[in-house]
Amino acid sequence: MRQVKVLFVCTGNICRSPTAEGVFKHLVEAAGLAGSVLSDSAGTHGYHVGEPPDPRTQQAASRRGYDLSALRARQVNRRDFDEFDYVLAMDEANLLVLQRLCPPQHASRLKLFLEFGGDPAVREVPDPYYGGAQGFERVLDLVEQASKHFLEYLKDKYTN
Repeated sequence: MRQVKVLFVCTGNICRSPTAEGVFKHLVEAAGLAGSVLSDSAGTHGYHVGEPPDPRTQQAASRRGYDLSALRARQVNRRDFDEFDYVLAMDEANLLVLQRLCPPQHASRLKLFLEFGGDPAVREVPDPYYGGAQGFERVLDLVEQASKHFLEYLKDKYTN
C-alpha cells in the first residue's frame, strides 16, 4: 500500500478532530498499516493552539481505550493542502473554511468525514463543546463508525 496521509479538521482541534485522529490511528495500527496510513488533526481556528484535547474528550476516549493525551491543538495551514491526501472536515462550516483556504488544484482532497460514515442521513459530527457528556459519546460513536468505513475505503482504493 502506498503511503496515504489524512488530516481531520474541526474548529478548535480539541474535541472532534483529535478524537478522529486518535480513533483512526488506533484502527490503522490494529490493521498493521501504521507505516502506510498517517494521520493528524487541526482546527480551522487558532483558539486552542498548543493545548491538549478537552478533558471531557480525553475522558470519553479513554473509557473506550483511546489515549489522546499526547495530542496538541494546531491550526490548519496552507502546507496541509499539499501534504495531505485527504482533508476531512467534521462539519459543513469547517468544510467551507477549508474550501476558502485550499488552493484550487487540491480541492478534490476536501471532504466531510461522515461521507464515509455509512449513514447518508448523518453528514456532520456535532460539536460537543457546549453540551454534556452524551455529546462526547455521540462523537465517538460517529467517529468510530466513519473511521472503520474510511479505513476500508483506503484499503480497497490503495491495495487493489
